[in-house]
Amino acid sequence: MDPIRVLIADDHQVMRRGVRAVVELLPGWEVCGEASTGREAVTMAEQLKPGIVVMDVTMPELNGLEATRQIKKNAPATEVLMFTGLETEDLVRQVFEAGARSYILKTDGREQLETALKALAEHKPYFTTKIGEILFARFLEGKPRGEDDSTVGRLTDREREIVQLLAEGGSNKEVADALGISVKTVETHRATVMKKLKFNSFSDLVRYAIRNNIISA
Repeated sequence: MDPIRVLIADDHQVMRRGVRAVVELLPGWEVCGEASTGREAVTMAEQLKPGIVVMDVTMPELNGLEATRQIKKNAPATEVLMFTGLETEDLVRQVFEAGARSYILKTDGREQLETALKALAEHKPYFTTKIGEILFARFLEGKPRGEDDSTVGRLTDREREIVQLLAEGGSNKEVADALGISVKTVETHRATVMKKLKFNSFSDLVRYAIRNNIISA
């Protein structure tokens, strides 16, 4: 049988090493690559075609949510395990809407990570007890999808990419170079975002990016 190939995406080398150690102890499994940014994860996933991507939420250049959306769009069969220290109700919703089928907290034990990986290898969803409690509470509230305070869904994929790069401190030219588009296009997207979200200042945009897990505080 072919090995089950895993791509690890986390901007902290220590965390990547920890996940690698778990994967490499599983018979018939292998780590095919490591990515330190969300954009790198998307590129490597397209090139290496892993069965599973272990992804952190807070990643530079392209956050884990956006990277997951792009990976699932390019390779629907690739499973994504979100491995993060964050656990807000809104983030849980965004993670699953992005296409991930497993959600593990970095405070969970090694056994939980192994179980999640094995479940995804069979294309089965898996989430820990804490995440299950959040999902169950949301179900009991009867809160329809989209009826929350988050406005992140109003933006297009490209607009969210630009918001992240700008909020991380990139200039219009730096954002344009990173995305391979013109400065004028970046300026147009920026103006559109500000109008959509009814923001008056750049600081509003940064606060929005932090609040919606586009960048970390």
